[in-house]
Amino acid sequence: MTTTRPASQRLDPEDLERFGAELDAIRQRILADLGEDDARYIRNVVRAQRGLEVAGRALFYLPPAWPLAVGALSLAKILDNMEIGHNVMHGQYDWMGDPALSSRRYEWDNVCPSEQWKYSHNYIHHTWTNVLGKDRDIGYGVLRMDEDQPWHPYYLGNPAYAFLLMVFFEWGVAMHDLEVENIVAGRRKVSDNAHLHAAIMRKVRRQALKDYVLFPALSGPLFPLTLAGNVSANLVRNVWAFTIIFCGHFPAGVATFSQEECEDESRGQWYLRQLLGSANITGDRLFHVLSGNLSHQIEHHLFPDLPARRYPEISAEVREICERYGLAYNTGPLRRQIGSVARKIVRLALPPRRRADEPDPVAVPVAA
Repeated sequence: MTTTRPASQRLDPEDLERFGAELDAIRQRILADLGEDDARYIRNVVRAQRGLEVAGRALFYLPPAWPLAVGALSLAKILDNMEIGHNVMHGQYDWMGDPALSSRRYEWDNVCPSEQWKYSHNYIHHTWTNVLGKDRDIGYGVLRMDEDQPWHPYYLGNPAYAFLLMVFFEWGVAMHDLEVENIVAGRRKVSDNAHLHAAIMRKVRRQALKDYVLFPALSGPLFPLTLAGNVSANLVRNVWAFTIIFCGHFPAGVATFSQEECEDESRGQWYLRQLLGSANITGDRLFHVLSGNLSHQIEHHLFPDLPARRYPEISAEVREICERYGLAYNTGPLRRQIGSVARKIVRLALPPRRRADEPDPVAVPVAA
């Protein structure tokens, strides 16, 4: 059933066409302006990431510097995943012709193989952003994150599942394409995933050997400290990535859509869905860099193939366009957005309230 939306979330056909044309113009202008500044920026970020990783791994040989080692390695992993890996694999720097920054060749420091992530994220998520039944990022197959997801007693564990997903976020991302919830529900067979297993196991072995065997072993008698440091750095990266991603997709005011609403979608309607299905996080320049500029999730969903460093530059334009068309531009500080997400996770764990004249809901299997 098509959702009835408030007037603030709708545009008439003529306004939709103009709205889409204005956003297309921004995209074309930035594409025409890409050049040396953009190339220098991403290469500087790569150098900084490599320097932090070398420093972090070296500092593990000095036990008193253990906290500094963990901090440096955590920052290196965050930069690799957020500002480099995520954005490079979106093709934001393919125009440079640099094999090290090619979306087809880049492999990140994460247990999820890049090819599988590009399918589930670049294709599925960005094509069907916030469309119930299509976008599996809504709840990641384990959480109830929308009122229109049928409630089941399983969801009473929503807060616990969210905590576990946050702690083991890279593993949750790696399992995303396996659709474990559909296997449990009987809608998918384990054999359907056979073509995915080999790549996942190769990547898991590579990451586990690097972080939990090789580098700790190289530190000799400091093996336990180095192992604990690598575990800690991965934990910090997981918590940070989860926080930024959930604050960009699930705080109060972010809309979801039915599949019927998206049939025969025009360019303007697609832009409108990206806008209404996203939220930004305010912060300083360093915060934006460490978030991979996904603190500008609205601009990222509107223009996923533009270098993310350009999002702060165009955000004022996007916001001004939204104001002219009377559209909400969802933004706020991290504490407000994460608080909103946490309240939603807890609230949606509980069964929806029913009117006295409503029949009992029919029990449904877990996961959409």
